[in-house]
Amino acid sequence: MTVSEVAVAALKDVTAIAGIGQTAFAKQLPESEKTLACRAIVAALDDAGIAASEVDAFASYTMEETDEVEVAKVIGAGDVTFFSKVGFGGGGSCATIAHLAAAVATGQASVGVAWRSRKRGSGPRPWKNTAVQLPTPAQWTRPYGLLRPADEIGMLARRYMHEYGATRDHLFNVALACRNRANQNPDAVMYERPLTRDMYMTSRWISEPLCLFDNCLETDGALACVIVSAERARDCRQKPVYIHSVAQGLPAQHHGMVNYWNDDPLTGPAWTAARKLWKQADFGPDDVDVAQIYDAFTPLIPLSLEGYGFCGRGEGAAFTEGGALESGGRLPINTGGGGLSEAYVHGFNLINEGVKQLRGVSTAQVPNAGTCLVTAGEGVPTSAVLLRS
Repeated sequence: MTVSEVAVAALKDVTAIAGIGQTAFAKQLPESEKTLACRAIVAALDDAGIAASEVDAFASYTMEETDEVEVAKVIGAGDVTFFSKVGFGGGGSCATIAHLAAAVATGQASVGVAWRSRKRGSGPRPWKNTAVQLPTPAQWTRPYGLLRPADEIGMLARRYMHEYGATRDHLFNVALACRNRANQNPDAVMYERPLTRDMYMTSRWISEPLCLFDNCLETDGALACVIVSAERARDCRQKPVYIHSVAQGLPAQHHGMVNYWNDDPLTGPAWTAARKLWKQADFGPDDVDVAQIYDAFTPLIPLSLEGYGFCGRGEGAAFTEGGALESGGRLPINTGGGGLSEAYVHGFNLINEGVKQLRGVSTAQVPNAGTCLVTAGEGVPTSAVLLRS
């Protein structure tokens, strides 16, 4: 075996997510981000039946405002031997799992905690920080109106519509699938708040062609999960969910969101991550029972469906037709409601929902789900993880 093959074998199914935790989700919560983070972590450890004193590894996002030093003190962790942070906002969600899986698999740590705590609902928008608004590439876009992620993804969406005939009805299919699942989930911000086509089509523009319901929620809340060896996970409180394959993706000549310098701007980071993810896996896209696909904006779903190989190039919009993304459809997605309708906490809720599906306890349970793809943000340097029961 080559060194690469040995490394892949060393990671496949040898670690597992043993515990998950979360706070309430809301437009505004009174607690600080640190308090929310610690509550989610303590809940995840309790779910696994593992004492906080055993935690010796942490992983989170570079955009996380709470750091491992403060979190470790507050929860009562022991000596910490591994810690990491992953950049690019929502692109880092699954990479936190990847880093901890590698640390546990290689003996750098034994109990890892990944988390994300955010007060996006009651806090400021990141792009309002004018001091960091003009890195070199942005000097050619932001003075002309591409200020927010919605503006940049709106550009990609318009190009996708032009090249492949995607319509607003296809984007509505995405928004509706996520809202229908949130309507079943008591923890979702949009629980029991139905969405109709008329509501969608007549809602206000955010950045044309993206309307209100094409954009994720703005949410306060926190989530966490606990990663241990597969052997230990089998003795924990919950059914283990195995980390089968992990990957990150940063394509050549990439520029976040808009991909201007790529040969093809619609071939984003998902394509790079997917090649590595499937190469390392024992199964392929046709074997995925349920998917949790990063949905900060509805166009990211068809782009990701193509990138991760569920359909051909330019076929992502058509894939959404006929209830394909709904429960009982060709590929049920975002079964807790996703970022569009459950909560937007930089995609971490997608990880926890994937675990719930493979435990068999989701509020929109896919019968006999045994495999789940979870993806991080498409449009930015990204990551993905394949989970199995």
